[in-house]
Amino acid sequence: MQKYTFNILLAFCAVVLLVLAQFRIIDNYIQAVVMFVGINIMMSTSLNLVNGNMGEFTCGHAAFMCVGAYVSSILSVLFFGSKFGDPMFPEGMVYIIFPIIILIGGAMAAITSILVALPSFKTRDDYLAIITIAVNYMVISAIENMDFIGGSRGFQGMKDTVWAMVDNTPSWMMGENDFPWVLLYVMLFTAFTIWVIRRFISSTYGKGVNAICQDEVAAEIMSVNTNKIKTINFMISAGLAGCAGGLFAHIIGYVNPQSFNILKSTEAMVMVYLGGMGSLSGAVISAILFTALMEVLRSQAIIDVLTSPATFIFPEWEPSAGVIKWVIIPLMLVLIMQFRPEGLLGNKELSDVFPKLKKYYTFK
Repeated sequence: MQKYTFNILLAFCAVVLLVLAQFRIIDNYIQAVVMFVGINIMMSTSLNLVNGNMGEFTCGHAAFMCVGAYVSSILSVLFFGSKFGDPMFPEGMVYIIFPIIILIGGAMAAITSILVALPSFKTRDDYLAIITIAVNYMVISAIENMDFIGGSRGFQGMKDTVWAMVDNTPSWMMGENDFPWVLLYVMLFTAFTIWVIRRFISSTYGKGVNAICQDEVAAEIMSVNTNKIKTINFMISAGLAGCAGGLFAHIIGYVNPQSFNILKSTEAMVMVYLGGMGSLSGAVISAILFTALMEVLRSQAIIDVLTSPATFIFPEWEPSAGVIKWVIIPLMLVLIMQFRPEGLLGNKELSDVFPKLKKYYTFK
C-alpha cells in the first residue's frame, strides 16, 4: 500500500480541487490557470519524448497541437453543436463521446506526425529542426486556407459541448453551481499523458528510444529497428500533443491557426530545456513553473518594474504583457543554455534526486 501513497495523494488533491471549483471557493481564473498547467504539462512531457529521450531536435510541436485542436473542435461541433445543423448525438451521451473526440484529435495528430517521422530516418539535428518548422507552417497555412472551418478567422462553437455536459449533470453533482467538467477532463488527460509516457519509456520500445539517443549506429548494430522506434515515438509524442490541443480548444471555446505558430512551439521547448532533457519529472515541474511565471508577467505592476530602465530611455514606449512575454521566453532559453544547459534535473527523475521517494509511488 505504501507504494501507492503518492498516487493516492495526487488523486485526493484532484478531488479537493474539483470540490473547491464546484463551490466557487476558487474562481474561474484560478481554474483556468490550473487547466493551462495541465495543458502545458501535456505539451512539455510529450515533446520531451522526442527532444529529450530520443535526442532529436524538433521545433514545430505546436503543429500537432493545432491538428488535434481543429479535429476535436470540428467533431465536437458536429456531434453536439448547431453550427453544421442538428447535433448528431443526444446530449446525454456527451460524457462518453467527449473523451473519444479528444482521442480522435490526438490520433489525427499522430498520423500527421509521419510528415516529420519519415524525414527523421535520414536527417538529424539542425536539418530535422528545419523540417519541423516547415511542417508547423504547412499545417497553419493549410488551415488558414480552409474557409469551411473559418480559415484565418478561426473556428468556434465548442462551448456547445461544454454546455451539454453542464446541462446533463446528474442532480446529485449539481449543488448550487455548474460542475467543472472541463477541469475534470484536463486533469484526467494530464494523468493519462504522464502514465502513457512513463509506461512507454519503461517498455522495450522505450529502451530502444534511449539507445537511439546514445548512439543510433550502435543501436542498429544491436538489432534495434530505429526507423520503427522513431515512428512510434513521434506518433505517441504528437498524439499526446493533439489531445492537449483538443482540450485547449474546449477551454477557450475558440481556435485560430496563429495560436499554434512557432511561438507556441518555442514555449514547449523552453519547458523541456528548463526541466531537463529526458526527465519526465523535470518536464512536469518546469511546466508548472513556466505557467506560473507567464501569469505573473500579466501583472501591469510587474511589467512596469521590469521595463522601467527601457521606458526611462524610451519614454514613448508602452510595453504590453504580450511584448514582455516574448522578450522573457527567448531570454529564458538563452539563459538556460548559457548557465544551466542540463536544466533543473538534467536527465534525472525526482526519485533519483530524492531516492526515498521511490517507495511512495508507482506508475505500474
